[in-house]
Amino acid sequence: MREDGNTKGQGTSQAPQSNLLAENTARYKTTSKPGARITPRPAGQTATPASPAQERIWFLEEFEPGSAAYHRPASLRLTGPLDPTALESSLNEIVGRHEALRTTFSLQAGELVQTIHKPFPVALEVLDLSGLSEEGRDDQAQALAVEEARTPFDLANGPLLRAGLLRMSTEEHILLLTLHHIVFDGWSMGVVMRELAALYDAYCTGGLSPLPELPIQYADFALWQHNWLQGETCQEQLSYWLQQLGGDVPVLDIATDHPRPEAQTFSGARRRVLLSKPLTEEIKALGRRENATLFMTLLAAFNVLLYRYTGQKDIMVGCPVSGRNRLEIETLIGLFINTLVLRTDLSGDLTFRELLGQVRKVVIGALTHQELPFQKLIEQLQPERDPSRTPLFQVIFQLRNVPARVVETGDLRLEEFEFDSGTARFDLCLDLVEKPEGLLCVAEYNTDLFDGATISRLLGHFRQLLDEIVSDPERPIGQLPMLTKAERHQLLVEWNQTEAD
Repeated sequence: MREDGNTKGQGTSQAPQSNLLAENTARYKTTSKPGARITPRPAGQTATPASPAQERIWFLEEFEPGSAAYHRPASLRLTGPLDPTALESSLNEIVGRHEALRTTFSLQAGELVQTIHKPFPVALEVLDLSGLSEEGRDDQAQALAVEEARTPFDLANGPLLRAGLLRMSTEEHILLLTLHHIVFDGWSMGVVMRELAALYDAYCTGGLSPLPELPIQYADFALWQHNWLQGETCQEQLSYWLQQLGGDVPVLDIATDHPRPEAQTFSGARRRVLLSKPLTEEIKALGRRENATLFMTLLAAFNVLLYRYTGQKDIMVGCPVSGRNRLEIETLIGLFINTLVLRTDLSGDLTFRELLGQVRKVVIGALTHQELPFQKLIEQLQPERDPSRTPLFQVIFQLRNVPARVVETGDLRLEEFEFDSGTARFDLCLDLVEKPEGLLCVAEYNTDLFDGATISRLLGHFRQLLDEIVSDPERPIGQLPMLTKAERHQLLVEWNQTEAD
């Protein structure tokens, strides 16, 4: 499966995959794939158990009420002549199609339950910014998007979707969509874009919805998953993860610029660095020689970076997977994403090539046992609760090997409107996106722990390590130079200069 970057009209029938563990994860199918097909629940059943992923998000929301860390902006830039009425009708049809968008959550007899409500009207209020200067429009749009992304949701009463429309000019608008993560994930963004384009195109010409009826809904999946978790295949997967992660759980202890708060905070920012196209191609070539994916090669390098920053040789990194490896759920909006914990042993005088071989085995093992929800793993391992850190891992690593989504329908072009909402769910998240000019590395970091200069330096060290790795993958990882040219010059020249008497 892949994510289509540019789609005409309704696009392909294949749903987009985001937050990939590897660019060819389809090679590594789960060894204990659930066999029973997901079927619709009994008619009229409006309350069903929440999924384990939803339970975890709900718990985090209860622990930190009002936090924007688990809000999912899904805003779009619309370029071309726009019919706001057709757009509003399209949004209402999507809400009617997908029960997840009209779901609320409550505890019943100690169990978290999701309740499905009847479709509610989405009124698309238009705010006209066209009278401002170009710079003023952009600044105001960014500010409004951040404000909207930070506005709290009420999980018990809903709605968990908000929409508004910014008019930038006669042929440019920004659709501000904000949803709570408990009902929406990265893959869902692609579903929204494709359905919105198809519906808008039909409604602009007075037609009816061209979309087929959905065979199942998210609540059907949650009920099916609830039953699957009682079965033998789930126990097989659990046994694998208990073997991988049991015993003493290491805590990644990167030196911070500020004392760690007693409770985890979610204030964040981002820094970026671009890996050049030639370096990107060399990294890929190294991976091919070692029968490793680009993700595996980059993850191995990231482990070296963490080892060099902390001195720790037992490192656990969180890696998201889409969780959409069943045909029935590819076209659904909802929270399917799962997080795998990849544990790497860097002890011994390993060369990078030897480390890459180990990482390859770890990744394949994780992918073949990716069905177990992260929440269930937490329940079984019961790591010591530390309110200042996330359990099991403190950093996230992900590779997205596709360009930003773009959908075109008639004269209208839809593309993601990206902005920094100022949040960070983890100490550090390194997100790599392949672009025509190379690999863009985006580090999202907790600003209560790190200064921006520290993260910029870390990204520079990551780029330098990759340069050294592709030059000599047989070199022991502890000996790979990490300082940038500017840092070496400062260390060897500037700091060694003495003034003449």
